[in-house]
Amino acid sequence: MNTQSSNPTTNPSPLGGRGPMGGHGPIGRGGPMGMMMKGEKPRDFKGTMLKLIKYLNSYKVAIAIVLVFAIASTIASIVGPKILGKATTKLFEGVMSQIAGTGSGIDFAYIGHIIILTLTLYLLSSLFSYIQGWIMSSVSMNITYRFRKDIAEKINRMPLRYFDGTNHGEVLSRITNDVDTVSQTLNQSLTQIITSVITVIGILVMMFSISWMMTLVALLIIPLSMGIIGLVVSQSQGYFKQQQDYLGHVNGHVEEMYGGHVVMKAFNGEAKSVETFDGINNTLYGSAWKSQFLSGLMMPVMTFIGNLGYVAVCILGGYLAIKNAITVGDIQAFIQYVRSFTQPIAQLANISSVLQQTAAAAERVFQFLAEPEEIPDTTTPVHLDSVEGRVDFKNVHFGYSPDKIIINDFSFYAEPGQKIAIVGPTGAGKTTMVKLLMRFYDVNNGAILVDGHNVKDFTRGDLRCMFGMVLQDTWLYNGPIMENIRYGRSNATDDEVINAAKASRVDHFVRTLPEGYNMVLNEETTNISQGQMQLMTIARAILADPKILILDEATSSVDTHTEVLIQKAMETLMKGRTSFIIAHRLSTIRDADWILVMNNGDIVEQGKHTKLLAKKGFYAELYNSQFEGKEI
Repeated sequence: MNTQSSNPTTNPSPLGGRGPMGGHGPIGRGGPMGMMMKGEKPRDFKGTMLKLIKYLNSYKVAIAIVLVFAIASTIASIVGPKILGKATTKLFEGVMSQIAGTGSGIDFAYIGHIIILTLTLYLLSSLFSYIQGWIMSSVSMNITYRFRKDIAEKINRMPLRYFDGTNHGEVLSRITNDVDTVSQTLNQSLTQIITSVITVIGILVMMFSISWMMTLVALLIIPLSMGIIGLVVSQSQGYFKQQQDYLGHVNGHVEEMYGGHVVMKAFNGEAKSVETFDGINNTLYGSAWKSQFLSGLMMPVMTFIGNLGYVAVCILGGYLAIKNAITVGDIQAFIQYVRSFTQPIAQLANISSVLQQTAAAAERVFQFLAEPEEIPDTTTPVHLDSVEGRVDFKNVHFGYSPDKIIINDFSFYAEPGQKIAIVGPTGAGKTTMVKLLMRFYDVNNGAILVDGHNVKDFTRGDLRCMFGMVLQDTWLYNGPIMENIRYGRSNATDDEVINAAKASRVDHFVRTLPEGYNMVLNEETTNISQGQMQLMTIARAILADPKILILDEATSSVDTHTEVLIQKAMETLMKGRTSFIIAHRLSTIRDADWILVMNNGDIVEQGKHTKLLAKKGFYAELYNSQFEGKEI
């Protein structure tokens, strides 16, 4: 990649400068103003689950195998009590015959055979259960991998305007919390749903085979159970979605405050930060507590209802045994089935609440994956054998929203090798011009040409390879200095990296470090100075060797000696290249080939330094204000 990335924690305001709210402020989607308030309508549970099932479609063979093993495991488990009941009956008959003195006693051989058969069935049930769990774990991990891969690829296809209005914590929450929630449900709950449903059906069959009267008594608990489940689910559904949303808000706030903790402390913002966090966290606590409390109610309530059915079955079973309508072994088996029958119903009730949380998480993931993407690259891109560096703006109109055009009918061209300065007050639209050049945004009307070809006729990757960027907000990542400079051209040799560092006047500094080029920069790059960071980004641009440069002059926050080094490094970088310089110190662009003066998104003046001063217009006022202390 040949372009210099901007600081990922800085989001521009519509006119290119850093806005008062940035990308993390309250006007963002994830900020407090965008938070879901209590009482919001429930999400589309059915639609989300259908999307999730469709997403699982590629794993239908594995899931079918899981289903087969789940059925086999459940059947082996269900048949056990019925067979074991025969042993109980035989034992009871043997004891009674001994008491009456009319039989040969207890048939231990028959009972032993029954016990061995039952143990075999339970062992097979455990084995099948293990196999289905192993397969389902593999499927759920694959789903997790696919979700994260799809989200990561989606991020790279998203237009810049999405990230201008969404804080980073919200996006991170989708790829961590939400995906984890879906993964855990698939791994733990899906097989439980299958086994629970099969168990309920299988047990019903076995219960009817023993006594239809006792089965009907046992089934009386189902309407009561379903009513309670429906009531709890309807109450908990909204809280589960609110809980998942506010997890993202907490992440966003923590990421924002940690990323700017120095500024936050400098302006004594700790109290306000804690107050904001407490507000979000309290809402999260309230929704999480209510959702978990409501879902936690189901198991004890279902257990109580199950016990009522258990008592009723015991009384009826005793009565039928006295009437010789049922054997003792069948009563024992039926009681086991009643216990087993209420358990999967309780599990299904518990899973239903888990599915609410899963649907909330899956919906957020699918919403992100459905966000509008960048306009696709052309299928017949232009490929240049060599780039000269001519840039033409032809009747360009642009606005961040269609109803607010901020650049109107702008035309200009830069010849190869020229140095073009873009000046103007904060918010004039200087950085917007850069974003249009790099095609971070597309123009509303008109065209931008590079070497006579519309920028839309190139792939974005090819277009951005023509540009090198050195921005005011430097970006270096957690890694060795050598690799940070090599980011400009990934296949560069160590010698080429060192030569680029020498050209940018940073080589001497790097060699004074204990580990030299192997020194690892920390995540906040606080172990080197701002000026040294800037020199490294210049080295990165030199290594990329682009034909067109975009330079955001960044010497206002460094000492005089470092400023001189940066200026010399930038002069070396600009030799033989078309350069667009966003100028903050107007004294540094006196020798520019052409100066574009911007105000409120329009080019109000253009020309060379001396002629613009002679006009005594807006540029002259800007220039003089830097020396006389005037306010514009």
